[in-house]
Amino acid sequence: MSAAFPVLALFLAIVLAVAAAHKLAERTRLTQATAGLLRLAPALAMPATMAAAAIEFAAALALLFPASRSAGALLAAMLWAGYGAALLAARRRGDGAIDCGCDFGARRSGIGRFTIGRAFALAAAALALCLSPAGGGDIDIQSIFAALAFVVLLFAAGEIAHLPAPSRSAAR
Repeated sequence: MSAAFPVLALFLAIVLAVAAAHKLAERTRLTQATAGLLRLAPALAMPATMAAAAIEFAAALALLFPASRSAGALLAAMLWAGYGAALLAARRRGDGAIDCGCDFGARRSGIGRFTIGRAFALAAAALALCLSPAGGGDIDIQSIFAALAFVVLLFAAGEIAHLPAPSRSAAR
């Protein structure tokens, strides 16, 4: 089981780094998403978005080193749990149709169960890593390829989850 921890650490670090880069690359869209999701004024949403990007990057960096891995995992777990709670609250208050900024492109379907579940699943994975013994070990080349494969699977699952539901079967 200890061989899985470096893979998990690198997987989470990549997801966090991509999320941070996404916030920097699409500042306007993600600031609007933050404003809608948290019901913030645009003047407050930009700093909140950039703070989230900074925290994501710091957690990603901490996950790369065994000595700081537990702290990075705890930070990531708290961040993703906060995202999940914000997504769930927005959906429950009737704001489920907004673009949450959780994906690379704006989704017409809004905040779905997959989006909320993904945030909480990533938080649980980070918490499991936080509780792993001795920081989980060093990252090797096999860990890199395995982590990249899991990142691809996560993004593919997101795309599949947002496919429109077929209204009728082609066989009919």
